Parts: sequence; C-alpha cells; structure tokens
Amino acid sequence: MDTNIFIYELEGNLRYSGAASKVFSWTAQAGHKSVTSSLTMTEILVQPYRHGGQNRAVDYYSLLVSYPNLAWIPADLRIADLAARLRADHRMRTPDAIQAATATIFGATGLVTNDPIFARVPDFETLVFDDVS
Repeated sequence: MDTNIFIYELEGNLRYSGAASKVFSWTAQAGHKSVTSSLTMTEILVQPYRHGGQNRAVDYYSLLVSYPNLAWIPADLRIADLAARLRADHRMRTPDAIQAATATIFGATGLVTNDPIFARVPDFETLVFDDVS
C-alpha cells in the first residue's frame, strides 16, 4: 500500500476515502495481508508535526501500528539495492522506488496507490484509484 491510500483514509478525502476504506476493510479480514514501507509512516506524520499536531501524530501512529494484517517493513540493504535498480530502470523518485522494492521483495501481488508511476514496475499489478473511480 502506498502512502496516499493511508492519507486518504486518515484525512477523510472526499474523493478517495471510500475506495481507501475498502482497501483497509479488505486488509482487516482474516487471511488477508498488506505490507507497506516504514517510509509510509514518515510521510504520514509530516503534516501533523508540521502543523503542531503532536496529539494527532500520536493518534495516527497508534492507530496504524496496531492495524490488523498490516506489516510495516523497514528498508534494509536488499530493499535499498532493489530501490536503486528500480530508480535507474524506471526513473522513479526514491520514496516510490522504496515502496516498489518493498512490495517486490515481500511478494506483493499488487500495489494500491494513486500514482501511475508504479505501473512501470512489472513485478506486481498496480491499482491506481484514478483509473477506477
């Protein structure tokens, strides 16, 4: 799962929160599993910290780390190496390459996002919200 899906859900984005809620509902079901990079947490918490929302940041963090069937994957050297290769091959920004490398290494069959750049990576299917809404 890409960062924007979390932000749509947490912020109640009018256009995308319905689709994001479906993704989170799917993840919460028994037998399902989602992964995201720990980089996602960094990206999510920027705005609450920037706007003085220490309590909001703590609330987001607490909610997300306890979400069922969602694994937070730290970027290790394998992920860093693959991310560099993906950046070189597909001209991706570093955060996107880290997300794609995380998905690939952990065997994700799909990546849910609203960023079409991920469709360049052949290792998984990409679901772009704008393509289905």
